Amino acid sequence: MDNKQKTGNPDKDRINVKESYELEYWSKKFKVTPDQLKQAVKSAGTSAIEVEKLLKKLK
Repeated sequence: MDNKQKTGNPDKDRINVKESYELEYWSKKFKVTPDQLKQAVKSAGTSAIEVEKLLKKLK
């Protein structure tokens, strides 16, 4: 779980779909539904770059 007391972007390249604010942020960024994002993370892993690559292939 993220420590919200620590500021900065240590996890900026990882997607944690268990955190609602991250799920909302990444869904909007990639223009997909939260369920689509969860499926992409399940397939590609938590790397934002890999998830983005997968989603581009699917469009």
